Amino acid sequence: QVQLAESGGGLVQPGGSLRLSCASSVTHLHMAWFRQAPGKERQIVAGISGNGAVPYYSDSVKGRFTISKDNTKNTLYLSMNALKPEDTAVYYCAARPGPFRVVYTEDEYVFWGQGTQVTVSS
Repeated sequence: QVQLAESGGGLVQPGGSLRLSCASSVTHLHMAWFRQAPGKERQIVAGISGNGAVPYYSDSVKGRFTISKDNTKNTLYLSMNALKPEDTAVYYCAARPGPFRVVYTEDEYVFWGQGTQVTVSS
């Protein structure tokens, strides 16, 4: 059973920064961050290969967010800069086994954390 636990969410002003962490009970799974805003579907924010070498991003966060993975600590990160009110959402980390490929949909992710709230507001 893979366990994922997010942390680092909170309230931040527009233009501010925040870093999310996701502790995993296993290493080398392909992982991703998703987010779900009130009344909207859950959407991918960024994904990364199991070895941490290949990141990819949704267009809405490209250039502002950075996904990274430290397999020595079994931890996934999401560094978020230049935050906007529209970034407000519950952020989830997710993981999946198997061969690596870029996946933007949640269907193929097997393991999920419980989520952490990020609120961007003045």
